[in-house]
Amino acid sequence: MSSKRAGAQSASGVLLLRRGEKRGFEVFLRRSSSTGGSREIYRVPLGGLLQIDCSPRMIARCAGLAGNQARQILGAHLSPARALGFWVAAVRALFEETGILLAREESDARLDWHERRAGVMARKREALLAGMLDFPSLLEAEALRCDLKSLAHFSHWLAEDQFSELRDTQFFVTALPGGQVRFAAGSECADSLWLAPDDALARFKRGALVTIFPIFASLRTLADFETIDAVLKEFFPERFTKGV
Repeated sequence: MSSKRAGAQSASGVLLLRRGEKRGFEVFLRRSSSTGGSREIYRVPLGGLLQIDCSPRMIARCAGLAGNQARQILGAHLSPARALGFWVAAVRALFEETGILLAREESDARLDWHERRAGVMARKREALLAGMLDFPSLLEAEALRCDLKSLAHFSHWLAEDQFSELRDTQFFVTALPGGQVRFAAGSECADSLWLAPDDALARFKRGALVTIFPIFASLRTLADFETIDAVLKEFFPERFTKGV
């Protein structure tokens, strides 16, 4: 398995949203230790861009977005394969950190997340995290393709500080797909939680939630929306214009 980065500290982050139990919507946040220190910060699922994310073999396992389309969104300075790789890295990071897989059947049908597949995917996720399996091999074995159209580009952060944890990061937004349950524990788990953007900002203000500025800015942007449908309409306009 190749784990070499395709570029110095390039990464993809995913703002995973779900409908609130009573109102509005919530964002998934996970706690982790900050780079080079013991301080724990909350962040969204995040994964570094790997060479294999941009490989022909991986791109053959993608659906819903072409390389030229990805390049048009992210910038002409990127090759189509590298641009598409940021989407792939986002799908992979979300699966690695939460167990949520944004994929479609090879027939282009919606992902059938039945009990047997859930068990298989749990074991393969462990192998992926252990470096015993690469992402395209996992998809090939299950006859699946990355559902790239389920992710919309949200923002790009480029830090000038060479010691920054996020030097060149593309953020994407998506809604929690139906039928899938995270492998990690629920909102009471010590290392993860679901929060409405306003609640997250309130915790940040009183020092109860530590995060980095790109995550804070993303939460601030999301706080301007009242419903998850409003977010999807803003970032996935084609779903509404085409009635998808």
